[in-house]
Amino acid sequence: MYKEAKLTVVGAGPGDVELITLKAIKALKAADVVLYDALVDIELLKYAPQAEHIFVGKRRGCYSYQQEQINELIISRAKSKGHVVRLKGGDPFVFGRGSEEMEYASSQGVQVAMIPGISSCLSVPAAQNIPVTKRGLTESFWVITGTTKEHRLSNDVRLAAKSNATVVILMGMSKLSQIVELFATEGKSETPVAIIQNGTRENEKVGIGTISSIEREVEKQELANPAIIIIGDVVRHRESILKKIEGQNLMSLAEAIKN
Repeated sequence: MYKEAKLTVVGAGPGDVELITLKAIKALKAADVVLYDALVDIELLKYAPQAEHIFVGKRRGCYSYQQEQINELIISRAKSKGHVVRLKGGDPFVFGRGSEEMEYASSQGVQVAMIPGISSCLSVPAAQNIPVTKRGLTESFWVITGTTKEHRLSNDVRLAAKSNATVVILMGMSKLSQIVELFATEGKSETPVAIIQNGTRENEKVGIGTISSIEREVEKQELANPAIIIIGDVVRHRESILKKIEGQNLMSLAEAIKN
């Protein structure tokens, strides 16, 4: 039976397997081939038991496939097997190169579709009770890649440091010292910072500090990629919520002892 060559780029969400969308699961169930990245939990592959599974991600700078090879693999599998699902962490259109793969596949006569995912830039802070906006506190937020394709710190970080917005930086741990220096230069040494590693996963780690102290916290907790950096007064919301939860737990415990 002839199968039409098709690519569906699918967002897997931030890490927790329960944060994938129903539409994404439906696409996986209809897949003939699944090409998945390093930040994708392999438990999600259970939704495509009949499909061929190919790991095409990178870990610690080691590439299983170069981007050009991934592009060609998409085309060859789509034309030989039919429906290829390209499963990417977070949302494929947020620093995920999903648009590039779709453009290439389309240029080669392959039908394309995209299923958005829950982006880590919003969901990882939220899962730790950090809102990226809060009425009366911040009116906007920046989402910036910490490292450009030239392996330099994005100049947008410098611009963001001058604003009052919440700043969310992805893939920025290797540039943390430069980031801290930029914010300190703007007089923001006491601005709160949160760094969340492996966000929403069981092995999640969280470091909280300020611009002046966060590097010591990173060293203390041995935080590293994959991690998200959140800079702004909204980080204090987490502490406020945790204190209220702790207070409620103490009241419940006292009531239980009393009774």
